[in-house]
Amino acid sequence: MDQGTAENIYHGYLKYTGRKILIILLTFLLSVVLGVYAVNAGSADLSPAQVLLTLLGEGDERLNVIIWNIRLPRIAAAFIAGIGLSVAGCVMQNLLQNPLASPSTLGVSQGAAFGAAVAIIALGAGSLQSTSADAVVINSPYLVSAAAFMGAMLTTITVLMLARLRGVTPEAMILAGVAVGSLFSAATVVLQYFASDVQVASLVFWTFGDIGRASWGEIKIMAFVVGIFFLYFMANRWNYNAVDGGEETAKSLGVNVERIRILGMFGASLITAVIVSFLGIISFIGLLGPQIMRRLLGGDHRFLIPASAVMGGFLLLASDTIARTIIAPVVLPVGAVTSFMGAPLFLYLLTRGNSRR
Repeated sequence: MDQGTAENIYHGYLKYTGRKILIILLTFLLSVVLGVYAVNAGSADLSPAQVLLTLLGEGDERLNVIIWNIRLPRIAAAFIAGIGLSVAGCVMQNLLQNPLASPSTLGVSQGAAFGAAVAIIALGAGSLQSTSADAVVINSPYLVSAAAFMGAMLTTITVLMLARLRGVTPEAMILAGVAVGSLFSAATVVLQYFASDVQVASLVFWTFGDIGRASWGEIKIMAFVVGIFFLYFMANRWNYNAVDGGEETAKSLGVNVERIRILGMFGASLITAVIVSFLGIISFIGLLGPQIMRRLLGGDHRFLIPASAVMGGFLLLASDTIARTIIAPVVLPVGAVTSFMGAPLFLYLLTRGNSRR
């Protein structure tokens, strides 16, 4: 190979990677712009000047409460939870070789929600209120997260066992996830049946998915868990690329596929459990983020993982902003907004898969 050809290949590679990095940076920039808008948007009708003065420490007590205690925690929680759910979905899709996989479609979110509900109602980990503004106050976030994780792992183990069976199609695994998710939803209904009226109302509200219930303390826990496993997923990006080529190919390259699959699903389940335990069920972000970026950037996990992260953060922040502004001062459940976005994509992917048979 002569020097000119090598230089052309090198410049072509730089152009190839540069485009992907540019898309990731633009998505992050859009998220920042949306975050600035979200701080200003709402029923309080704040001006950009008031927001800026408050951020600089010049605002009055009313502005400090609105911005520092309500809007900024909400924006941070939406972006971090979006990152976590989207990255979890990206890893699940790779490890199960299933484009339909995500925490919500595999029933992991429902399992985590059941565990969290048990902790809140039966184990006294949460104070249940009757007001819609503060339906659940988590007294023991670690206990709730642990219970949610146990519920999530029950679903994950079931899916992993099915994935090991020969002849199980991607659609069959999704149907199994739906069945397991329905089982946990039914168990949650049983809990509601034996609960008081206030507990039922509070639990139903909690399962809707609400970004506004997260405090700074809970945001720090979510950020820590998401950050740790994001770094782990990035450290294994080459292993995930190998798995994309098939299990046998990955093994021939020295990848311990079983260990990578178990640890990856463990991390994705823990991320989902922590987020669900604090915010409730938020559907389809784990499906939307990776699928959008896979179509823009391809399947290289060096770029797909961070791209899925920023897209998930953007989508959930956008969904929450729509939920609290579209019919302000009424705040819609963010889970309803994400379901409206995600359900059409899910149906598209399902029908496209059937059309290829």
